[in-house]
Parts: sequence; structure tokens; C-alpha cells
Amino acid sequence: MKNTNTLKELKELFNRNKDKALQDYFTFLRFKSISSEPDFKSQTLACAEWVANYLREIGFDIDLWQTPGYPTIFGNYDKAGPSQPTLLIYNHYDVQPVDPLDLWQTPPFEPNQRNGQIYARGAQDNKGQCFYVMLALKTLMQHYGKLPINIKLCIEGEEECGSAGLSEILKDKRDHLKADYLAIVDLGLPKPTTPALTLGIRGIVAMDFIITGTKSDIHSGSHGGLAYNPIHALTKVLAMLRDPSGKITIPGFYDDVVMLSPKERSAISLEFDAKAYEEAFGAKPTGGELEYSPLERNWMRPTLEINGISGGYGGDGFKTVIPSKAFAKISCRLVPKQDPQKIGQLVTQFLKSNTPEGVEAEVYIHPGSGKAMHTRPDSKAVKAFSEAYEEVFQAPCEFIYSGASIPIVTELSAASGSEVVLLGMGLPDDLIHAPNEHFGVDRIEKGFLVISRAIQILAK
Repeated sequence: MKNTNTLKELKELFNRNKDKALQDYFTFLRFKSISSEPDFKSQTLACAEWVANYLREIGFDIDLWQTPGYPTIFGNYDKAGPSQPTLLIYNHYDVQPVDPLDLWQTPPFEPNQRNGQIYARGAQDNKGQCFYVMLALKTLMQHYGKLPINIKLCIEGEEECGSAGLSEILKDKRDHLKADYLAIVDLGLPKPTTPALTLGIRGIVAMDFIITGTKSDIHSGSHGGLAYNPIHALTKVLAMLRDPSGKITIPGFYDDVVMLSPKERSAISLEFDAKAYEEAFGAKPTGGELEYSPLERNWMRPTLEINGISGGYGGDGFKTVIPSKAFAKISCRLVPKQDPQKIGQLVTQFLKSNTPEGVEAEVYIHPGSGKAMHTRPDSKAVKAFSEAYEEVFQAPCEFIYSGASIPIVTELSAASGSEVVLLGMGLPDDLIHAPNEHFGVDRIEKGFLVISRAIQILAK
């Protein structure tokens, strides 16, 4: 591309096509592509077809890679030729469930715009971020007639339930995925006006913990004091997982944890506004290992969280029973060098060995675990996107980490042989995975501009 392809020109192109772009974005959001719930299979498949057709119309060669689950959309544009680098971009089209539905101000799959924010399930995670990528590619192609580098797209449909399908086919798709750079467009910013690239994300392993007592629910008067209540057993074991300082008590849990070097630590911003966090979320940032600062706990330390507990009677009124079963969902966020399978086994052993006599324990480790990923601030991909961020935001680009996990990243990086850059336009208060998820129209524009400029900067 010529030097006339300026940021000003890109902004004009966005504003010229904004109304049509938002219509397409709303169409994308209306698909109920909840990958974890079988009732939404037809909607999820229809969503994949819509994305595939959108990209075909741009000029990409599209394959729908079939997996044991939902298809992965693979897009290829190789007309820039072998002298130009190849950028592989990752997104996902599936979304989280919408429960509790009664807390949504407007229906989750009927996009609603209020005060410059689009409210819908997937508005940010990840349909909003996926859409500004597609919009950037569409605009560049339509206006300039070509892209300055080769682009590959990997848009999967099972990120929200572990990426098992994509993981299974990666070994057979290495030749297709080969790239110089891999952009994971599923991250965010610390503040609306602060450009930042993410240098690391945590790994994850998740499991169900099930305690069974009697053959069926029994009367708490007739059996109270005789049968061991599974909920008592469950809460007793769960309470043993941390000590008063927040440290995880499972033997061997921290054995492979490696702290950042002083050089790595100096490259990232650890600034944290505790008051702003409390105002946004209604709680003080007091979780985790209290000897570390808030962002150290969230970015650089492993965690163990109880994601849900159930058992017994929870309806209106009262039912005096000792339940036959009690359940907990547990997840661990992991740091580099920690192996998800090893941690899963350590947690399983701890839960079972501390379950009281009189009840039985089972642990089911979910598929879709993943390792942590760190990347270098001096890589060419990071430098190119950093430059694009600074142009768009007119401010220095910070480097941060994220406490979140994208399990497929390490596998995708290995399969493609590419240098990773982690980026996005999400904000901490976008309420992803929660009722009233939202994403700003201004960040659709900024994401569009960053992707467009980074593609231009990467061109030789």
C-alpha cells in the first residue's frame, strides 16, 4: 500500500460504512451460538455459516473444518505473495450461556444500543472483537482492492467450552495454519484511554467434585445425627483448600511455579486502582494470596476458585431433607511451567483424601484444559501492534498480563509455528460471561483501526 493509507483515511472509511457495519454486527449478535448447550446447536451452526459467507464475500478462500463438535472456520488470503509475511488471526463465534436471564435489562440476543454501548451476549466476548477484525479486512479489500500481507483466519466455535474440537484437528492442519505471526484477538485494555498489549495469559483446568451419601434424599428428622450430610462433607473439604492468608493448601500445587525475572517484571504495568475496582464491581480486591499485590495475584499467581455449589432443596419454602448428593465446580488458573493434568490430579487426590468417612467422593476433570502462554515485548508482531495502538490512541502502549485463559493458544502457536501477540479492546467492566454484557461502538472503531494499521505496518 502507498503512504496515502493514513489513519485519517481509515477513520473516514469507518464512518462512511458505520451504519451498514452496525447492522451486520447486530445480525452476528442475534445468533444464539451457545456452544455448551445442545439446544442451541442449529443456531450455532447457522452462526458459523453466516461468518463463513461474510468472509467469502470479502474475497477469502473459506473452509469449514469439521470437528467432533462445532466447525472451525478457516480463511485464507495468499495473494500478497511469498515475499510478504503471513498473519494468522484467531477469534471465536461461540458465546457463554445467558443465565440468570431475569438480570438482563434487555433480551440477550436482541442487541440494544444505549449510551454508545451495545448490549447483547457476545457483544464483546468474542463477537465484537471478531467483527471488527472482519470489518477491517472487508474495508481494506473493498477500498484498496487487496491486502498488503497474507492473512489466515482461524475462527472456532467451542472456545467457551474448552476448544476440544479445534484441538483434536490441529495436528492435521499444521500446513494450512503455517504463519509468521499469530494474533489472538480476545483480550482487553486496563482503561478506555490506555492502549495495552497482553504479554501473558494463564492456563486452566476445571473439574466437578461430587459427594454422594445415601441412595436418595432422606428426612432430616429421622436421619439427622445418623447419616453424614453430603453438603456438610462438601463444605468441610472445600474450606480446607485455602489457609487464612489465601494460600492454596494442596501439597505440590506451587512446585512448578516460576516467578517473573526482574527484566520481565519491569516491562509490564502493575498499576491498579482498588477504589475504581470496588466502585465497578461492588467488592474490594481481597481474594487470593494476600502477600501479593492485586495484579500479581490476578496475573502471575495460580488460583483455585469454587465456581458453583449445588445440592439439596433450593426452592421457595422449606423441605427438611438430607440430600443424597452435593456438587461443586472447581477451576484452577495456572502460570507457566504448571501442567494442567498434573494440577488436576493433585486437586483430585486432595479432595478424595480429605472426604469424611460415610460419604463417597468422585472428581471429573473436564476436557479443554490448557497451559499458560507468555510472549516477548521485543517480538516483531508485538512491536507492529504496539505501533498501531499508539497511533490510534495517541498514547504510549503499555504491556500487561491477563488472568484469563484461552486454552487453545499454546497449541495453535505450536501448530502454526508463529510468533504470538495477544490483543483486544475489552474492558474489565464489559460484563463478559454475565448479564448485560456490552461493548462500545467507539471500541469497534478503535479495533478496526488497530487491525488495519497493524496489517499495513507488518507489510515489508
